[in-house]
Amino acid sequence: MNVRVSIALLAAMATAATAPGHLAAAQAKPAATQAKPVAGAPRLVVLTAGDPVGEKMTYSRNAIAAAPGERVKLRLVSLGQLPRTVMTHNWVLLTLGADAKKFSEAAALTPATGYIPAALKSQIVAKTDMVGPGEQSEITFTVPNKPGAYPFLCTFAGHFAAGMAGTLTVK
Repeated sequence: MNVRVSIALLAAMATAATAPGHLAAAQAKPAATQAKPVAGAPRLVVLTAGDPVGEKMTYSRNAIAAAPGERVKLRLVSLGQLPRTVMTHNWVLLTLGADAKKFSEAAALTPATGYIPAALKSQIVAKTDMVGPGEQSEITFTVPNKPGAYPFLCTFAGHFAAGMAGTLTVK
């Protein structure tokens, strides 16, 4: 390739990079805030989870606001590096008034059922599958109609106690 062709290619690439509507990766907003949902389409909420930082583990956000009856598509993405056999995450939304601590304690004893205690399944509004390093799980659900604070948590043993929990506020 000659020098003129190389310069022309570089100029074209620079023009495309500064064209209206183009965002550099560093400037891009998360998908959840980029576009308004199409009528009838669920709103996308993306949560990430990773390896512990010291003794703490958290989702990328611990609060989600939603309208009664709203359709939500929740995507949980694991950014962790530890092997799946020792570190997986899920997202479980519980019913209004459910005790997340008690649910977590019961869940820790049920690895054979994906850390979901059969006796407490009636307390689950929505849940993702477990995800390991580089994996993701996506669910679409309808937000409960009753306003209030609905707890969510990761049910893998010890994760709730380390801080992997939050609240979906319906108002």
